[in-house]
Amino acid sequence: MTLEKTDLSLFNNSWYSPKASKLKMLLWYYTNILFFTSRCLPISSLKVFLLKLFGAKVGKGVVIKPSVNIKYPWLLSIGNYVWIGEQVWIDNLTQVDINDHVCISQGAMLLCGNHNYKKKTFDLIVGKIHLEEGVWIGAQSVVCPGVTCKSHSILAVNSVATNHLESYTVYQGNPAKEIRKRDIKT
Repeated sequence: MTLEKTDLSLFNNSWYSPKASKLKMLLWYYTNILFFTSRCLPISSLKVFLLKLFGAKVGKGVVIKPSVNIKYPWLLSIGNYVWIGEQVWIDNLTQVDINDHVCISQGAMLLCGNHNYKKKTFDLIVGKIHLEEGVWIGAQSVVCPGVTCKSHSILAVNSVATNHLESYTVYQGNPAKEIRKRDIKT
């Protein structure tokens, strides 16, 4: 049996488009560095204004902590009263929809891109992410491409969601598995 090898010289993602001009991407790159990934600017309202300026849909009462990295705001929709913690990385190569009352904790990553390791060309794979109302993504957790976290689901600290998370369910581990139901008290 002959084993093939990865050949990155054959990689070609010319089919992929982030749906923005090179100038817009360049302007966002520096805006992201100056106002989002920096630890020096804790003012959420300015960040919300800038996201909207670059085409994001953003609701009211959104809190964005310092050191947040967002790939393409024009592919981002954020609902009302969403909290985005320190060092969150939204690597939205395609659309990311975050509904109302979602909490994304420190160091969490929403990753819309991956590579096909089964092909020697290591082709790019992209998939949308949808966080429905009331979802909590725990610190240092990862949501993978194509995953929907359904209403009020929880991805526990340092877990990896490779499949959809069901409503009102707590998931933990790598890959994340159901561990209990979420019961919210009044």
